[in-house]
Amino acid sequence: MAKQEKITFSPDGEEPVDFYVLEQTRIGGIDYILVTDVEEGDGEALILKDISRDGEPDGVYTVVSDDDELVAVAGVFESMLEDVEFERE
Repeated sequence: MAKQEKITFSPDGEEPVDFYVLEQTRIGGIDYILVTDVEEGDGEALILKDISRDGEPDGVYTVVSDDDELVAVAGVFESMLEDVEFERE
């Protein structure tokens, strides 16, 4: 497996958090990334949605929380990555 890109998120007023990007996709003109908290093995995964405006130097991401949107985007990522299966809590 190729080394995954590591990105750092800096939530407002909180300590920066590192995530590893597993995959990215664009659906309906919106960019989504699938990230995990561990470089290898099973870990917590999040689907993040890019809400930044065109021309912004840094991406602005939010966790996808709408159930319908989450199911749809998770299905796309599952089909893109053969060895990924989401367990929903």
